[in-house]
Formats: sequence, C-alpha cells, structure tokens
Amino acid sequence: MPDFVSAWWASLVPELQSAIIVTIQILGVMISIVIAVAMLTLAERKVIGYMQLRRGPNRVSFFGLPVLRGLAQPFADVIKLLLKEIIVPGRSSRFLFLLAPLIVLVPALAAWAVIPFSPEFVLADIDAGLLYVLALTSLGVYGVILAGWASNSKYAFLGAMRSAAQMVAYEIAMGFALVGVLMVAGSLNLGEIVRAQEGGFGSWNWLWLFPLFIVYFVSGLAETNRAPFDVAEGESEIVAGFHVEYSGAAFASLFALPEYANMILISALTAVFFFGGWLSPLQGYVAADAILAQPSFFWLFLKICIFLFVFLWVRATFPRYRYDQIMRLGWKVLIPITLVWIVVEAVLAWLRIGPWAA
Repeated sequence: MPDFVSAWWASLVPELQSAIIVTIQILGVMISIVIAVAMLTLAERKVIGYMQLRRGPNRVSFFGLPVLRGLAQPFADVIKLLLKEIIVPGRSSRFLFLLAPLIVLVPALAAWAVIPFSPEFVLADIDAGLLYVLALTSLGVYGVILAGWASNSKYAFLGAMRSAAQMVAYEIAMGFALVGVLMVAGSLNLGEIVRAQEGGFGSWNWLWLFPLFIVYFVSGLAETNRAPFDVAEGESEIVAGFHVEYSGAAFASLFALPEYANMILISALTAVFFFGGWLSPLQGYVAADAILAQPSFFWLFLKICIFLFVFLWVRATFPRYRYDQIMRLGWKVLIPITLVWIVVEAVLAWLRIGPWAA
C-alpha cells in the first residue's frame, strides 16, 4: 500500500474505517452474486443442453477466441435487456408497477448478510440470523402480488394470485423444516448451526433430519418458481404469469435476477442447515491438521454448486405439475411430514438419541 494511502487510512477514526471495510465487503458480496447469477444462466443452458444432447450457447465469445465461445452469452443477454424499452401499461399504477421489482430483488440480495461464508467471514453475525432469513424470504410474495395487481391486467393478476398461493404454502413447509434444524442446533445463529454439525459427513444434520432436508429443498424449488413448480411462467396456461407486462431491465430485476439469486441462496442455506456449511466432509476421518479436514469457503462453494446442479437436473427431468397437484403436495404432503418429524425429533431428544446424546 502506498505511503500516502497508509497515512490517509491512519488519519481516519476507527468507526469510519470499520464502515469503509464493511461497505467494501458488501459490495464484494453483491458483485459476486450478480456475476454468479450471470454464470448460472450459462451453466443452466450448457448442463440442460448436455442432458438433451444439444450444445447450448457456443457463439458469443470474448475476443473471438474459440475456447471461450458461449462464455460471453450472459453478458450479451444483460446488454440486450438493459437496452430494451421499459413499457409501463397505460392504466397501471406506475409507482407500484416500478416498485414491485425492487421488493422482489432487494430481499434476494439482503438475505446474504447473515450467510456464514467461512469460519472467519460473515457480513452480519447476528444471533437471530434464522429469523432474519425467514423474514426476508417471505417478503418476495408482496412484490409478486404488487406486480400482478399494478399491471392492471387480469392475466397478470390471476398469475400473481396463484403464484402467491404457491409461495405461501411452501413457505410454511420451509418454516416447519427449519424448526427441526433449530431443535438440533439450539441456536438461531447460522454460524452456530454450522458449528453444531462438526464431526464430518456423518455428523451433519441431513442424517437425522433427512425428511426435513427433502421437504426444505423441494420447497426451495417451489419458492424459486423452478420446474416442475414453474406455473408462475406457465406460458401455455395464462400467458406468462404475474410478470407478463414487464420488459427490459424491469423484467430482468423482477424475474431473472431474483430467481437465479434465490436459487443460489436456497442452495447455500441447504448447505448451511443440513450439510455443514463451510465444514469439511472429511473432518474426523483424516488427520485434524490435514488440509482436506480444514473448514473453508471452498467446501461451502462446492456444496452450493452440487445443489445448483440438482436444480438444473430437476428442470431437465420432470414435466410441469398441474396447479392442483402443486397445492396438494404443499398442504397435504410436505407440511404433514414436517409436523410428524418434529414430533419424532422431540422423542429422540427426550430419549437422548443422535445429536441429543451428549
């Protein structure tokens, strides 16, 4: 660091230094998420193309290099969306029409504040991190309803109503699944939830909470409107759902960016709650001082990539469910499973079995 920069930094009061550091960390996380979203759109086309014996994007490249063909496709898509005109319907509520994308986008990015990326790094290490995540993830439904209602279109409004009903149903199942995680960890702090799983692959929550893990991940598919729960954009049913009137950057911020950002978020939360977060799967199975046994961001990143691959795999495999099937699965299958397993957990805790043995 140059001397004049060091002198300027030393002249700042500690509070201002801390504010600058936190701001840089926040910007770093947000920029990383946006870039990850762009790369995920490319990965989705490539992975599903491979599964369906297609090539996927292979034309747009950097500097015309053949080895990088297709890599610039996400950036071309972003430029295309930014250059498109944002058309506001004539009789719509203009303020709410433009506000709805922000209500969907901001919670998808703000939830990352409490995600523990490594033992040493988390933006906000708050004790009520789990409640914070639940509160933010439940705000997205308001943006969906506003987007449908403010458009002044009956098709958008119908799409918003059924999307909101789907999101509410699966949010309840997700909440009950996380009650089981809370019963094991005994803390609402996400870092403490990860530390409670120390001991290697067999000590992670997935083993004793396997039904809740399945419920949480399936609910995550439905919450992010991913196939086979993508009735929000059921083109053959009601045009394109609640975002039918949106175009350009408004469409990107309402649908594309939050959907893919939430996919990454659900994958990260699944890793944190059920698969040890930044903990190594080899912890306890190899020497404690071995590199592969050390907790790090690498393990969290690897687990996120695995769950994102499952997201794409499911989309390429299952056909879209009917709406009545989606609601039946949420209310009559997933929620009862979580309630039953919470009772099972209570019995295991009373008998001092599994995670409650100590």
